[in-house]
Amino acid sequence: MAEALMATYKRQPVEFVRGDGPWLWDSNDKRYLDAISGIAVCSLGHAHAAVQKAICEQASRLVHTSNLYGIPNQQRLGERLTALSGMDRAFFCNSGAEANEAAIKLARLQGHRKGIEVPAIIVMEESFHGRTLATLSATGSRKVQAGFEPLVQGFVRVPFGDMESLAHVAATRQDIAAVLVEPVQGEGGVNIPSADYLNEVRKVCDKQGWLMMLDEIQTGMGRTGRYFAHQHNGILPDVMTLAKALGNGVPIGACLARGEAAGLFTPGSHGTTFGGNPLACAAALAVVETMETEAIPERAAVTGARLLDGFKAALGGMAGISDIRGLGMMIGIELDRPCTDLVARALDQGMLINVTADRVVRLLPPLNIEDAVASQLVDGVAALIRDFLKA
Repeated sequence: MAEALMATYKRQPVEFVRGDGPWLWDSNDKRYLDAISGIAVCSLGHAHAAVQKAICEQASRLVHTSNLYGIPNQQRLGERLTALSGMDRAFFCNSGAEANEAAIKLARLQGHRKGIEVPAIIVMEESFHGRTLATLSATGSRKVQAGFEPLVQGFVRVPFGDMESLAHVAATRQDIAAVLVEPVQGEGGVNIPSADYLNEVRKVCDKQGWLMMLDEIQTGMGRTGRYFAHQHNGILPDVMTLAKALGNGVPIGACLARGEAAGLFTPGSHGTTFGGNPLACAAALAVVETMETEAIPERAAVTGARLLDGFKAALGGMAGISDIRGLGMMIGIELDRPCTDLVARALDQGMLINVTADRVVRLLPPLNIEDAVASQLVDGVAALIRDFLKA
């Protein structure tokens, strides 16, 4: 019963009992088109055969031993991810927030190594990095932070995409150790910076000796049409965090680092009981293997462009539409008014969508949807928005 659960979510009045690809069925056997993939998690769709097989086979052998011992699946996953990303080492945990906690700790270690007594990290307005005390302090949303003061100190906030503000901090403060930024702000409203923004951030970090830390928890693993969003810019971060799509629903996060940052953690300086266990890593290995063999990021780039063009053709120029934007399979349709009611309206019509920042319809469908499903998604969401704006 719901009364047995803490009220951390205002849940929709539906319970799903099974899924297949982009589809979910509720307890009344009604079918829904899932256009948010469990918030960018099930990027290969629901009940994917390869992931299902990996989980079942690994569960029949071994689920957990702890990180006191070697874990072959973890080693293999680290090798695959570092090869794909150009990073040197990986730390595995259970969630995006934990991955970002690891990144924050790396930045502080780096700052102290450089002789900074109280190291600070530059973060962005309207960002989202998690709900632990440190990550909600880094997050640029008072709604997330309210009631949890005192917040963790050591974060300096600047506007997302604003290089002048970043340069001002560089010129006026000597306590900065790192910059933590999302390549695209998901929770903030699918905010996409200028094409060269990450390149400019990289230049500033290089000049100042700061760690460039990218939160790719939502943008990573093919979502934007590349394995990692920063690959559109031809750069490498010093630290990168992953989670969400990495396990296609099995909880797993990762903090990857290269260069000096890769050697900052030493035995006893960080850890996790469950992180990188054999089961979670088996699922993630199946995800990586599928993404490589089926060219999922490339497919997401093509389908994402088709979705974006479709929405622009169906809704572009319409009164009430402020913007239609996207990168790969990360689509945002911004209205000129609050539109959270659209979530319930979509549910009634058999679609799962999300509204973030009060007025942005955020769509994060599985990366491997067929063209016919993509067209159905455009038609359904466009009709939904048109009816809403007419009301």
